[in-house]
Amino acid sequence: MPATFRFRRMVDFSDTDMAGIMHFAAFFRFMESAEHALLRSLGLSIYQQHEEGVALSFPRVSARCDYHSPARCENELDIEVVVHRLGTSSITYGFRFSHADHELAVGEMTSVCCLIQEGVRPKPTPLPQDIVALLKPYLSAS
Repeated sequence: MPATFRFRRMVDFSDTDMAGIMHFAAFFRFMESAEHALLRSLGLSIYQQHEEGVALSFPRVSARCDYHSPARCENELDIEVVVHRLGTSSITYGFRFSHADHELAVGEMTSVCCLIQEGVRPKPTPLPQDIVALLKPYLSAS
């Protein structure tokens, strides 16, 4: 059974539309916040120094979200994060949003490990083995 990272975040007024319902785009910001929290809990960062003048970062290449029920202003959302896939240079995360044990949405986001250097296009690079080892416990069977 894979480990699941749990993250809680309140829906702010700025996350909602005129009806007080969480705007669809806010789910993507919440997914990113949950991903960052997972990485920080493992002692990692979404953007870290790799070598002099070169950083290691994880630009997104794909994101999707399927909505089942609305989230409303001031709801506290529980966001569960698992890793669906660890590729050679990519990580695909799965997200499940709920409020009061009621599923609201499920999403998925794929990030590619890249070397980032100012003035140079991001260059995909294999995932460092220490990062793979830290994420493996979250790898789901799906």
